[in-house]
Amino acid sequence: MSEKLISPLLPLVRTLDAERAHRLAIDALMLGVGVPPVPVKDDPALATRTLGMRFPNPIGIAAGFDKDARVLRPLARLGFGFVEAGTVTPRPQAGNPKPRLFRLTEDRAIINRMGFNNQGIDRFAVRLARLFRGRARHPMVPVGANIGINKDGADPERDYPELIRRVKPYVDYIVLNLSSPNTPGLRALQDAERLSDLLTAIAAQHSEHPPLLIKLAPDLASDELGPIVEAAVSGGAQGLIISNTTLARPAGLRSPYASEAGGLSGRPLKEKALEMLREVARLADGRLALVGCGGIETGADIVARIRAGADLVQVYTAFAYDGPALLTRLKREVLAILREQGIESVGDLKGADLKGSGAGVRS
Repeated sequence: MSEKLISPLLPLVRTLDAERAHRLAIDALMLGVGVPPVPVKDDPALATRTLGMRFPNPIGIAAGFDKDARVLRPLARLGFGFVEAGTVTPRPQAGNPKPRLFRLTEDRAIINRMGFNNQGIDRFAVRLARLFRGRARHPMVPVGANIGINKDGADPERDYPELIRRVKPYVDYIVLNLSSPNTPGLRALQDAERLSDLLTAIAAQHSEHPPLLIKLAPDLASDELGPIVEAAVSGGAQGLIISNTTLARPAGLRSPYASEAGGLSGRPLKEKALEMLREVARLADGRLALVGCGGIETGADIVARIRAGADLVQVYTAFAYDGPALLTRLKREVLAILREQGIESVGDLKGADLKGSGAGVRS
């Protein structure tokens, strides 16, 4: 198994600068280090359907890990149920000055202020196109593209529709990243009125496109969520990702890096992201697919997100700490919970906590 090869190397990798270690991980995956020769076969109980497609398991890799769509196929072979590349911008950009990525080991967290460093849509789209050159090259799980705007010279109503045009022939869903804290002005696009304008601009240029999701920040005020949900629904979005990294610094952080600027992810975000998911699920009332993200590191965390209304979940920080062994453990823990509770499949848990609260749960 891949984790048997990689896991012993993780302590050594963690001695490296965090960004250098990330580059090394991407290079290793490109070379096939620790990647199974055939895709991982999942227990049918883990399969679920949403956004008009089947997912072999509900666990995806969040955007930010594979910014330039270089290792989608290896990630799928490790056992992810879906893979998301990006965030990609119209033009290449270097991102913010280094250092800009910090491990908060004592807190099982990460702070990043990367600033959408990526190679730009031209190279990104070429790599996606290569996946369609033959069945043997495609990841064989749903593929998503996460898109954003450049720090300078951005025009959201121009840039997002153009990015959609470039990626839509190759992906199964598209995510509008409106919530990174590291691009000035980006989070203002979450405002319900601005979001409506943006979705209108997209609809004017694209009568058809893959399912469109919007990634939201966990720092939104509760009274902002209702208008955002309604704008997403009326504007034709099919889903929301709850949530991106937070600018907040919860009490009790122990790492010396806790005061670094940037977005915080990992264990300290868990309760905040779960609480926001519950509220958004109540407001959406089954009209949107929901993806839970933020602080997920156990099978119980996955079950809690699905019971709270998530169709799917995404991981990042826990994968950065644990490597491929994380996926094997998460699936084993979810299956154990299903057996203990006498539940046939993970999809049967969807919105279980909402059903007793008066909120409707539609398929």
